[in-house]
Amino acid sequence: MEKRAELTKEFSERLEKNLDELKWLYAELYHNDDNAFQYFLSMLSRMYETRPEELRALDREREADPGWYRGNDMLGMLMYTGCFAGNLRGVREHLPYIKESGVNYVHLMPLLSSPKGRSDGGYAVSDFRQVDPELGTMEELSELAADCHRNGMSLCLDFVMNHTSEEHEWARRARGGEKEFQDRYFFFDNWNIPNAFEETVPQVFPQTAPGNFSWCEAVQKVVMTTFYPYQWDLNYKNPTVFNDMTENMLFLCNHGVDIIRLDAVPYIWKTLGTSCRNLPQVHTLVRIMRMASEIVCPGTLLLGEVVMEPSKVVPYFGTVEKPECQMLYNVTTMATTWHTVATRDVRLMKHQLGQVFALPKQYTFLNYLRCHDDIGWGLDYDFLRQFGIDEVGHKRFLNDFFRGYFYGSDARGELYNDDPRLGDARLCGTTASLCGIEAAEYEGNAWKLDRAIRLDIMLHAFLLTQSGIPVIYSGDEIGQLNDYGYHHDPYKWDDSRYLHRGSFSWEAEQRRKEPGSREARIFDALRRLETLRSTHPVFLSSADTWVLETYNDHVLGIGRYIEGEKLVALFNFGEQDETAWVNEPEDYIDLLTGAQRPARAVGVPAFDFAWLLWKREEAPEKRKPAEMSESKKSGRKQRKTEIPIEAEKSETERRKAEKLAGSEGSAPVRRRTKKTGRAAGCIKEEG
Repeated sequence: MEKRAELTKEFSERLEKNLDELKWLYAELYHNDDNAFQYFLSMLSRMYETRPEELRALDREREADPGWYRGNDMLGMLMYTGCFAGNLRGVREHLPYIKESGVNYVHLMPLLSSPKGRSDGGYAVSDFRQVDPELGTMEELSELAADCHRNGMSLCLDFVMNHTSEEHEWARRARGGEKEFQDRYFFFDNWNIPNAFEETVPQVFPQTAPGNFSWCEAVQKVVMTTFYPYQWDLNYKNPTVFNDMTENMLFLCNHGVDIIRLDAVPYIWKTLGTSCRNLPQVHTLVRIMRMASEIVCPGTLLLGEVVMEPSKVVPYFGTVEKPECQMLYNVTTMATTWHTVATRDVRLMKHQLGQVFALPKQYTFLNYLRCHDDIGWGLDYDFLRQFGIDEVGHKRFLNDFFRGYFYGSDARGELYNDDPRLGDARLCGTTASLCGIEAAEYEGNAWKLDRAIRLDIMLHAFLLTQSGIPVIYSGDEIGQLNDYGYHHDPYKWDDSRYLHRGSFSWEAEQRRKEPGSREARIFDALRRLETLRSTHPVFLSSADTWVLETYNDHVLGIGRYIEGEKLVALFNFGEQDETAWVNEPEDYIDLLTGAQRPARAVGVPAFDFAWLLWKREEAPEKRKPAEMSESKKSGRKQRKTEIPIEAEKSETERRKAEKLAGSEGSAPVRRRTKKTGRAAGCIKEEG
């Protein structure tokens, strides 16, 4: 009885903290529907009551350390359960390999029930309370989550909230003519309103699933299907939909899921005459979901999948006072990374990183090179136009380059949803194949293979240098190549994303133990970089970050500083050896070799990088009393030290000091290169 009173008090205190805002937002969104709101509150209470005690204990631990997920030891891995290990039991059996890979954040792609052949890779859910029988059961999902927690790992799962499968119970009952369930979707008696929507709503899949509506023969009505015809959009203007979908999300949390990936969240509110993307009501819904999770399961995080330009992405963090998602995908940096690989020019990347570095430190990005999805070329074309780069022509160049159609390119990829009308298409392929490893091995060219592996490792080093949580796509840690077998599978051959969704090769995984193999070279290099990142505070997300001027358009420079450590990170995207014309005054060591290496006119080989570290040494008698500050790692504390004068200088002052001081009497030199645009965006240096 005493235990129950404690739980009731805990729930009541969390609810009371959020109640006023929760009630106000809900009433505004759903026109003061008090019955719906009271049901929503009773649902939160019910989900709290059914939350297992071990998960409640984890909630309390994480409440005491709200930055538990921001540590420099966080490393994610994204995988399809079936591709990686067959089923959930297989994933449990292979947890030792995942742990050996340094991973403590496991993201399982959609694994709930979905119709075979009409699943969209698991994104057409027919039952939010049941795992696909081929992959396992909800009990096995709970067991996997418990195993992850025992091993210091967090579990992430997709929550598909924009739509259901046409085979979901709600959809079946809607097809049966029940108006209550038709009201959970968007049904229209004729094409008049759908045609009006089409005037302002873009198409997601113009090639494989054109349009945003489909004809439902069973009821002789039109239904909204933004993605595929078998995925029916949910009507979140109906509070019953929001109440039940929030309960489905909390149901997954109560099975041990630590991170909920909100799939396609910008699409969930529809209004005629708009693009039906990123509408204000979407942010209201996400804010309510954030408060719901803080009441029921505060140890759970929301990860927003917002594949949009930066100005549309950042608002999904909410504000520091009224937060929405704890984490968001860093989509723009990912796309800009591959643009930089193709053009060998870092100017757009410098511009883009400057925007990211200016954001509050509380904003946590999930950084990645590749994932289950295609690469969309949503770049900052307003910035690129000053260099004479045209959007349509540049997209064509990038797609040609990464398919190996451009002279000098060893990349191997395929197009996804080519739209000839707009001259637009996205791209598919694994990291290794896009870096040229596949082509080099096919040709048996050892020199090309060395260069391609070097590029692969450099890109991962860049990934690990960014603030936030780095996530490796399963197979990238051993350089897995494209899987062309999908062309012969009738369930997959019309979706080129299966090119990089091949089964994980456990034979290749064994080859990582063979010295000199491609798998060993990449795996060992990544583990070394990940270990360095986890042992140096300078990689914490709370570190100061800035773009370091290298006076070389092929070399990207990033500076990081925190707690007496300063990192100078240099990345050469050029195909020739280059010099980064930096002139940092401190005494640095090369993190990879441990040898002293001045950060002055640093030579960086083609497709290579340098991590140079300066660590402040203090005399014991001059050291201030240590004051403890919360680390971004759960359960750890780190010392807070004063910032040296040099690190406090503004960027302008620092540059002036470099020009005046120089190194041993020599000042940094601006390297001027003559540029010429090739193929509407290929920037090459002419000698």
